[in-house]
Amino acid sequence: MKKAISAAKIFDGNSFLENRTLLIEDGTILDIVSEPNLDSEWEKYYCTEGILAPGFIDWQVNGGGGLLFNNATTSEAIDIITSAHHRGGTSSLMPTLITDTEQQRRTALDSVRASIINGNKSVLGLHLEGPFFSIEKKGVHKQEHIVTMSDQECAWLCSIADTVMLLTLAPEKTKVSQLRQLIDAGVIVNIGHSNAESEAVNQALLAGVKGFTHLFNAMSPATSREPGVVGSALLNDATWCGIIVDGHHVHPDMVSLAHRIKPRGKLCLVTDAMATVFADQKSFELYGETITEIDGRLVNGEGRLAGACISMIDAVRIAHKSAGIELGECLRMASLYSAEYLGLSGTLGMLSSGHRADLVHFTEHFVVNQTWVDGEEMLSANA
Repeated sequence: MKKAISAAKIFDGNSFLENRTLLIEDGTILDIVSEPNLDSEWEKYYCTEGILAPGFIDWQVNGGGGLLFNNATTSEAIDIITSAHHRGGTSSLMPTLITDTEQQRRTALDSVRASIINGNKSVLGLHLEGPFFSIEKKGVHKQEHIVTMSDQECAWLCSIADTVMLLTLAPEKTKVSQLRQLIDAGVIVNIGHSNAESEAVNQALLAGVKGFTHLFNAMSPATSREPGVVGSALLNDATWCGIIVDGHHVHPDMVSLAHRIKPRGKLCLVTDAMATVFADQKSFELYGETITEIDGRLVNGEGRLAGACISMIDAVRIAHKSAGIELGECLRMASLYSAEYLGLSGTLGMLSSGHRADLVHFTEHFVVNQTWVDGEEMLSANA
């Protein structure tokens, strides 16, 4: 199948191009040309306004479309969640299981594997957010499920790393030797929900920890006498940081500050999206407690933040409009940098020859018109 998508403006991952045509064959990008000479074999699309850009990559998705992954840990639920996030321009994501039982972790892995085998090309792998966390920084994660990593659990995690696996943990709840085993096995390890001091963080980084989950949130802050997790995350140039840019989790000025401090390419937009994203129902159950969306915030009965209710196009818009980050950079933060972080930069994150045709077309008002995955349209006309 040959497709030609002509657009008034294309962002290829590096720069904006005007009045060009993207050529796709069998789901792979061939080229971007200015004056195509196409025969009848080509299926033609026209984007007369807005921007055509690389599809967004989100490595922290707890739910969407009315479902929470913890509550509906099946491949069918993953399909519904990914379909919901296509509406926000996300072409690939990692279903994220927050702190839960040992059995749920195994079920989540089986469901992600089944979803990939069944042909859901939007699923990159599994993100386990917990349960090896600090009680002090647990957020809304259930305390009774939070544990210190055992050698048996470490061995299981190492044994399943044939599936792309991101594990968020607190270094004070794991041994350095366990971190090395996980990383040697191919697990991507992030620090999050941690109350560690900088010495413990730096030991984990030396062991090969790759990044930090939702920078500033649920981690020990930087102070005058102790850098904490936040200070260490900002100071370490080799690590990536995910950041929730929803206008509630992190002040726009702090988003701007993090962007100025971290080297280019090391700050990634994530949504931390929960069940209400692209759903009519604006509440759901988490650990038997009702979480409600109120004025764009998800809160529990105590008024504590409980995940986010944005899609990636919202994160791009807020990072650009409120945090003042240049639009092209926001688009890279939503796609290219996550591709690099996950080791997929040769396949995703750019509109370049040989890359998979994962695309998003959105208007000047940041409304998604269409999302493509592997060259296939994901949204119906009335989505």
